[in-house]
Amino acid sequence: MEFRTLGRSGLKISEIAYGNWITHGSQVQDDTAVACVRAALDAGITTFDTADVYAAGRAEEVLGRALAGLRRESLEIFTKVFWPAGHDGPNDRGLSRKHILESVDNSLRRLGVDYIDLYQAHRWDAATPLEETMEAFADVVRSGKALYIGVSEWTADQLRQGHALARELRIPFISNQPEYSMLWRVIESEVIPAAEDVGVSQIVFSPIAQGVLTGKYRPGQAPPDGSRGALTSGGSDIGRRLLTDDILGRVQQLQPLAEQAGLSLAQLAVAWVLQNPNVAAAIVGASRPEQVTENVAASGVTLEADLLKAIDDVLGDAVVTDAAETAKRSPRY
Repeated sequence: MEFRTLGRSGLKISEIAYGNWITHGSQVQDDTAVACVRAALDAGITTFDTADVYAAGRAEEVLGRALAGLRRESLEIFTKVFWPAGHDGPNDRGLSRKHILESVDNSLRRLGVDYIDLYQAHRWDAATPLEETMEAFADVVRSGKALYIGVSEWTADQLRQGHALARELRIPFISNQPEYSMLWRVIESEVIPAAEDVGVSQIVFSPIAQGVLTGKYRPGQAPPDGSRGALTSGGSDIGRRLLTDDILGRVQQLQPLAEQAGLSLAQLAVAWVLQNPNVAAAIVGASRPEQVTENVAASGVTLEADLLKAIDDVLGDAVVTDAAETAKRSPRY
C-alpha cells in the first residue's frame, strides 16, 4: 500500500481508502461488512470513510464495531455531516452550528472513538452563513473531537471561500470528496485547479462508477441478480446515469487495455484516478472481502501516457466533463 499526504498538512493516508456508503448497515450483513473491513486492514488500508447519513447511522456503528480493539493511532477515520441521520426535523440537516455540534457527538458515539481524523461537510449549505459553519467546525477541532476538516462536492468558488475562512480561524481545511472516475471528470477543469491553489486534496468516491467499470454489466443484458445495478433503492442512481448500452459497450472495449496492463478492469479504474496528483485517495467499497483485495492491487500502479490516451479514445463523448455538474449536487432550498 502506498500513502499520500492529504492536502497541505502532515497527515498521511492510504491511497486506497475503504468506504461504506450504501453497503454497511443496509445491503451487506454485518458479519460480511466486518470481514470486508478486516480484508481492507490485511491489505494495508488504514483510511476508512463513512458518514452519519449512511443507513441512518448504522454504517458508522458497523464500522466502529469492525475497528474496535485496534490501535486508534494506526487508523484514519473519516465521517461527514449534513443530511438527516434517522430523524428529519427542521434542524436535523444542513451545516448550522446546532446540527454540526450535535452530529459530531452522535458520530463519535456510533463509531466508538474519542476523535475523528477528518470531519467533512457532506454538501454546501446555502441556507446557513458560511461563517457560522466554519466557526462551528473550528470549535469541533479545538475541542479535540476532530483533527482536520474537509468537504464533499463543493465547487471551486466554495472551496476558495471555505479555505479563506479556515485560514482566518487557523483550522486545517485539507480535503474535498467528489465523485471522480474515467466516466465522470467534472472536477478537472475548475475544482482541481482551485484545490491545488489552496492546498486541498481530493478523496474521490465511485472510482469504478458504482461497479460499471468492472465490466460486470453488459449491453443488452439485465444487471446480474444481487448487483447494485439490479437494486432500485439505497442511494444509487446507477440505472439512470450509467446503465446504457453505449456506456456498457465502451466499457467492454476497455477490457483488452486492462489486460495489456496486467490489470482487471476494476484495478484499471482505480489506478486511473490515482494518476491525478491532486487525488490523495480513491475510496473503494465492497460487498465481499475479495473485492477489497482486488482493488488494493491498484495501489502504486503507473499508467503510461499511451494507455491513458487509448482509454480516452474508447470512452469518447461518454465522459461527463461539465464543471456545472458539481453545483447540482448541493441541495436546493
